[in-house]
Amino acid sequence: MFKGILIEKDDAGYRAELKDIDEAVLYDGDVTIRVAYSTLNYKDALAITGKGPVVRRFPMIPGIDLVGTVEHSDNAAYKVGDTVVHTGWGVGEVHPGGLAEKARLKGEWLVPLPSAFSPTQAMAIGTAGFTAMLCVMALERHGVTPEKGEILVTGAAGGVGSVAVSLLTKLGYTVVGVSGRPEEADYIKSLGASEVLDRAEFSSPAKPIAKERWAGAIDVVGSHTLANVCSTMKYRGVVAACGLAGGMDFPSSVAPFILRGVTLAGIDSVMCPRVERLEAWQRLARDLDATKLEMLSHEIGLTEAMQVAGELLEGKVRGRVLVDISR
Repeated sequence: MFKGILIEKDDAGYRAELKDIDEAVLYDGDVTIRVAYSTLNYKDALAITGKGPVVRRFPMIPGIDLVGTVEHSDNAAYKVGDTVVHTGWGVGEVHPGGLAEKARLKGEWLVPLPSAFSPTQAMAIGTAGFTAMLCVMALERHGVTPEKGEILVTGAAGGVGSVAVSLLTKLGYTVVGVSGRPEEADYIKSLGASEVLDRAEFSSPAKPIAKERWAGAIDVVGSHTLANVCSTMKYRGVVAACGLAGGMDFPSSVAPFILRGVTLAGIDSVMCPRVERLEAWQRLARDLDATKLEMLSHEIGLTEAMQVAGELLEGKVRGRVLVDISR
């Protein structure tokens, strides 16, 4: 038995509880991990509260991220005592995740902990930081360099946004953040943003095409926000879209794409191939200012995770939430 959060759905309804879990709940995998830290992401919050159809198999342990020590391995790539990081691959949705003392995963889903990071720093990055790095890599791949102009980051006080602002600033870009929380403007600027705009400027229906401003953008919101971002891109600008906090719809037109040659690059961190995964973690070790990780994250215990999940969905949580599984 081990302690963790277990989500169940039966005749009694949908519920998430912190409880002792039988190891039989863990699914097939060739690496068993003693989990040290996990995180609380937007998707985890939806799963725990039941406010989104995230969990597709029951019972389920939520937690799409984890870092821990290998306890048993049938995979030649890992030995007992190795420290490994996991993000994505449907864990916490269709395969038991990291918000528990133990996990059993497939070795090909894991990444060795980069020597540049401690376990807590790895989780301060987690899926959100990994996604932010994939977005930056997409902008670079499409030729967006610092001299091309300003980069817009929506949801700049959140997990992806916080890391994106930090990464882009370190790489020499001029970054403008967007947030619906005016009280977070100083925090976003402390990460490197030159300016912070109110989310309300992007929440109305978008014009097919509007005044050009952005050379690149990272969007976590979707819906009207993404449409407004696309309509204000510079000629041949690039938008990396990785989230749907504002909705799955995209009420836009083809105008930005056929009149300005704008590129809309979709970013998926869940099924991202291993080669690109390893590259992203190597880039994070090189390009992320690790001194900012403490500023953009805070730690809670496993016993607090269910309460904080509700606060996260209400937009009351800044940056990254680390979960210490031992308390």
